[in-house]
Amino acid sequence: MTAMDPSLKHEEQAILRLRSLYRSYGYTHYKMSKFEEYDLYVRNKSFLVSENILTFTDTDGKLMALKPDVTLSIIKNVKEGSTALEKVYYNENVYRTSPTSHGFQEIMQAGLECIGDLDLYAISEVVLLAARSLESISEAYLLDLSHLGFVTGLLNQLGLRESALRELLGYLGAKNTSAITAACGRYGVSPQHREQLCRLALLYGTPEEVLPELKKMAAGPQMERALAELKEICSLLSPGGYCLRLDFSIVNDKNYYNGLVFRGFLPGLPSSILAGGQYDNLLHRMGKRGGAIGFAVYLDLLERFGGEELAYDVDVLLLYDRGISPAKVAAEVAAIEGSGQSVRAERTIPAGLKYRQVREVR
Repeated sequence: MTAMDPSLKHEEQAILRLRSLYRSYGYTHYKMSKFEEYDLYVRNKSFLVSENILTFTDTDGKLMALKPDVTLSIIKNVKEGSTALEKVYYNENVYRTSPTSHGFQEIMQAGLECIGDLDLYAISEVVLLAARSLESISEAYLLDLSHLGFVTGLLNQLGLRESALRELLGYLGAKNTSAITAACGRYGVSPQHREQLCRLALLYGTPEEVLPELKKMAAGPQMERALAELKEICSLLSPGGYCLRLDFSIVNDKNYYNGLVFRGFLPGLPSSILAGGQYDNLLHRMGKRGGAIGFAVYLDLLERFGGEELAYDVDVLLLYDRGISPAKVAAEVAAIEGSGQSVRAERTIPAGLKYRQVREVR
């Protein structure tokens, strides 16, 4: 892990590491405005983490929004016609309601998107970068993978209405096998399919543990394709020794997502710090061709992670009397700073300041 200035906050260190990582794989920096037209977000509200959006009326009368999401803006500005993939990374502030305070917060976010004619390598590379993003913050991480193609392949065999499928998908995400069993009873789902749904909800473990179980369940071309893709991705990442787990309770809205979905976790944090997946369906809904996959790292959560308080705010507190000439104070400050120490010049000791030593200008 690259050495960082210890005076930087945890999230500031993470941004520098992530930026360097993404550049090393050829991703280019994407910069966007703080504002977008509200219509972009209202048409895709169910894709957003939070449906609450801060809006204002622009000088020309347009209803604008402080951006609650970066992905939608990137897709909106995708240039079509090129055979090359569009690979971009970002670090932006988004504006969302906090799940704890329920008020709006400015949230620091970093991430990347890979858009265009996706192949298995491109998808695997994004998963690799998700694992390496977590690893750059802490070696004690977990990246949980799922595949919506496998989940929807099983659900599509049930012959149920969309509302019933959404209900079962929600229970699967909650690992609620009792609710799955009850719903299957109401909708007349066969005992075999009910058992498969319950087993899928509870499957969790390393690829070596879970893939053989998935092979027993796979039936039909959609599930078999998803399993083959998942197996290949895990195989490509295996030499790196990344901390991968398969967890089919990770489910996203299938109107937007398809294929691989994933979440990243760090010890001591109450929710995932990284979330991503393949969202070809969103791309197509916005009138674009091809495929897309990406992820975001929620850097605001790092305020609660491993943040050791600095022992000192400054190495040297330099005190001087009002009668001392500014030139003499400046010379003392320059000498201390030039020796590699931090210095703060004051006439009195500030309340609460932590310093290694005190010197006086005489």
